[in-house]
Order: sequence, then structure tokens, then C-alpha cells
Amino acid sequence: MEHYLTMRTGVEATGEVVDRKSRFIAQLVHVETPEEASAHQDAVRARHYDARHNVPAWILADGTERASDDGEPQRTSGMPTLEVLRGAGLKDVCCVTTRYFGGTLLGPGGLVRAYTAAAQAAVEAARAAGNLVEMTQITPVDISVAYPLFEQVRREVEQRGGKIASTDFTETVMIHAVFKTGEERPFLEWLREVMAGRDCATTGQPRFGEF
Repeated sequence: MEHYLTMRTGVEATGEVVDRKSRFIAQLVHVETPEEASAHQDAVRARHYDARHNVPAWILADGTERASDDGEPQRTSGMPTLEVLRGAGLKDVCCVTTRYFGGTLLGPGGLVRAYTAAAQAAVEAARAAGNLVEMTQITPVDISVAYPLFEQVRREVEQRGGKIASTDFTETVMIHAVFKTGEERPFLEWLREVMAGRDCATTGQPRFGEF
């Protein structure tokens, strides 16, 4: 996995569907741990304390995922919601869908369609609001060079697809750059040639981040 989509931190996307007077309200947020997913579930249950069901589904970047039907018939609510998250390429997210019963039984097929549609509506609301962000596997590279080489190295970082996160000016210049994982290798080869084989760069562990 080299990239995935997630919700922007600190915002919530909501999608609502009404079917035969039953209301389905999907509430989608960014989470990074099972504990954060549980906290979102608790918050939604407190907000909709009078609802018959609050159905959770969540998936993390490490592949951990959970879903519950919260009293609905088996596999009619939690799994369909989780399938929407998977299909959208989302990770590190939790969606809790609240159902207010409208008095008419929808049947298993109706429930699957309604929960699916509510989750899809929440995802599309997040997309429309610009609250879906792409997380890419990136590798940090710290480069220490003398002042006369700074501009040349800076240009080379950018021309080879990297970004400079920050720069420290002390006795030498320390450039803190990031590359999409794998794209740092041609730059490091170029740098070794320029520095006549002298090692002046430190490569960090790959991680996921916005790029």
C-alpha cells in the first residue's frame, strides 16, 4: 500500500437517507486507533441517545477493521458500511450510522441499501467539502551541505519530486526534505556524485503523510 484516502482531522462528514420514514444518519470522522473509534461511537450514541441503532464501522491504516450491526439483522448494516469505506479507499476512518425507526420494517435488502446509501452520502459530503486527503508513503531525507551548495541541492530536491519541509542554517545548511518513497534513491545517487562519494544525507523510516 503506497497511498490511501482519509478524513481530514477534526472534521465530521454527515450523510442522511430516509426510507419509509426511517432515518439513517452516517457520521464519518478520522481516527487512528481503536480507542479513537470507540470514542466516536460513544459520542454518537450520546448525541442520538433516543435512536434505536447506532451502527459502527471502522478501518485503520494498518488493516485493522471492525463492524457491528448493533442489533440490526446480521450483516445488514455494519458490513455494508465497511464495504463503502473499503470501496472508497478510505483508511483511518470511523463511520457510525444512526437509525431512527420509522415504523415500517425494511427487510434485509432494504436495510443493506439504506445503510450503504447513508455511508456513501457521508463520503461524498466529505469529498465535496474538500475533507478527504490523500496520505502517501513518504521518506524523510536530511541533507547537510556547505552554504555554496545550498541552492544547487535545493533545486535538485524539487526537480526530482521532493519537497523541503524546513531548513536549519548553522555552520552548515541542514535541509529537511521528503520524497515519495522510492523517489529519494535517484536524488541520493546524484548527491553522492556531487559530493564525490562523501555521505552527507540521512534517510529516515518511511511513513504515511500528506504530500
